[in-house]
Amino acid sequence: MFNHVSSQRKVPEELLQIGKAQINEVLIGVSGVHFVMLCSSDGFELATVYKKEIQNRSKIAAVSSSILAMVAAFINEIKLDGCQTITLDAENGKVVLSTVSTVNHPMIIVTMSAKDVLLGSLLHSVKRASENIAKADQ
Repeated sequence: MFNHVSSQRKVPEELLQIGKAQINEVLIGVSGVHFVMLCSSDGFELATVYKKEIQNRSKIAAVSSSILAMVAAFINEIKLDGCQTITLDAENGKVVLSTVSTVNHPMIIVTMSAKDVLLGSLLHSVKRASENIAKADQ
């Protein structure tokens, strides 16, 4: 699912600008979203928008990549195809990790929100952002 070729770390500026615009749409379009980050699939922060600052963003990017890789391995073991989105529900909020299946530059969208966010709206918005970024990389 993820191709970890080192040349893919450098994402073209035009694609980064499209990605940042898309994650900003998630931030402003869904009530309760506090933070959205676009990361490379190998765990590097590419773009971030937020209403509430989150510390250790580089660690969040790296851990998000690792979590998706572990879940992808688990999904493979139980004979399911692909892992697009993971939702984490905690006492004080929700996190959504979603793959961006671009042709040349696979990425991850990390979204942090309030506990009472409308999850369907959030998932729809993240999926739309992911699809729009992927289209721009063709």
